[in-house]
Amino acid sequence: MAVTPPQPLLTLRRVAKNFGGVRALRGVDFDLHAGEVHALLGENGAGKSTLIKVATGAHTPDSGEIIVGGRSLSGLTPALAQQLGIACIYQQPALFPDLTVAENIGLRLEHGRALRRIDWPARRTQAATLLVRVGATIAPDAEVGTLSMPEQQLVEIACAVGAGARIVIMDEPTAALTQREQERLFTVVRELRAAGTGVIYISHRLEEIFALADRVTVLRDGESVGTHPVAAMDQAALIKLMVGREVSQLYPPAESPPGDVVLALQNTGCAAGGVRDVSLEVRAGEVLGLAGLVGAGRTELARVLFGITPADAGEIRLNGQVVTIASPPEAIARGIAYVPEDRRRHGVILEMPIAQNMTMAIHSRLFPGAWLRDGAERTLALDYVRDLAVKCAGCDAPGGSLSGGNQQKVSLARWLATKPRVLILDEPTQGVDVGAKSEIHKIIRRLAKEGLAVIMISSDLPEVLGMSDRIGVMRGGTLTAVLPGGSDAHVVMATALGGVT
Repeated sequence: MAVTPPQPLLTLRRVAKNFGGVRALRGVDFDLHAGEVHALLGENGAGKSTLIKVATGAHTPDSGEIIVGGRSLSGLTPALAQQLGIACIYQQPALFPDLTVAENIGLRLEHGRALRRIDWPARRTQAATLLVRVGATIAPDAEVGTLSMPEQQLVEIACAVGAGARIVIMDEPTAALTQREQERLFTVVRELRAAGTGVIYISHRLEEIFALADRVTVLRDGESVGTHPVAAMDQAALIKLMVGREVSQLYPPAESPPGDVVLALQNTGCAAGGVRDVSLEVRAGEVLGLAGLVGAGRTELARVLFGITPADAGEIRLNGQVVTIASPPEAIARGIAYVPEDRRRHGVILEMPIAQNMTMAIHSRLFPGAWLRDGAERTLALDYVRDLAVKCAGCDAPGGSLSGGNQQKVSLARWLATKPRVLILDEPTQGVDVGAKSEIHKIIRRLAKEGLAVIMISSDLPEVLGMSDRIGVMRGGTLTAVLPGGSDAHVVMATALGGVT
């Protein structure tokens, strides 16, 4: 007697979705089984976000079928998706910043009449239990607005775990997590799988796919180009499916030796930023990677160097001259540029045209005497669009029309326009696809070859190991070691954790 295979938790059949004249999905098939981690891959714009919005009821497909637990649905709404046990953890957490962690979790998980008595001790206990389960050392009474992006993501994961979701969708959950936090998240994902939960896992980090996923579906240009067991794939094959071509080098090597010291710190500190006693040198033509756990002080050091929170101890030298950097305009004037981590808050202004985004940092030079010179702005923008291979409809298109990788290129162009000598990149490839990541890495190497001193902050350890000529490891607001490029990952992590290397 034949055994009937178990019914998938979720099935999407021939799903199509158009936005105006743009075909976002073209008859995509996808299914998810209980106790499975099914990875969903593709470059930005491939259709991943549209597909998961269909699965969560945020978008209604133009055609196709949605089946949840064997039930064919004529219409799926976000409320119905939640009732059916579908939870989605987006890359940008959807939390109330002015409420506490316990209040946010309570609002997601508690159901009842509007006017009811709240059991505050039980709410805090519930939050504390869930936070421990996902490996988050966060106080339930902490205000969400005071948490870092990685901490907010962990709160989102705690909400999904607490809701007992049968289908959990994770959209770039590790984009802002450190190696240690990633490992704890992987443990949570494996626990969910062991409990029979189906997990749809979206990530641009291919090493995570091989560590976690059972199957992988690759989308390209709104179509599925294959579903395969992960055990039958390798990284080169996945990349070729995603981008439709070979990507020869994800981490291009240095092409020339470093030059003279451009930036030197001697016992530099900032009490307000939690930075203390940092001594460091960065040379022309060098990519210096900064590794460390969240809270180690990497971004805080970048903010000191850019004058956002000025140094109040030690010494900063540029080209051998002692300088004071009291503000971002002063940093720019001295040849320091800073591409921040959060593109949405401090990078590209989504409503503003690409050309204006690129020239924001050089208005006084581009428009002397406040005379607008649209032609000069446009010429400069077109030069950078060509130079950085920005894929766009034109330099008048809004920043929000671009993919994540192209937004990062626009943000980079803004600071390259200042003609810096020191370029600080904070999470330069966070949330971008493998093709864009390869392009950004090549740009970084080219800029170093042209003589820039590059400081690259990244929570992606393979990126730090692959791109850095030297690796500075931070812990507790100070620099604990400088290791050679290509150092062993375990050595870097042991140093970041304060162990013996």
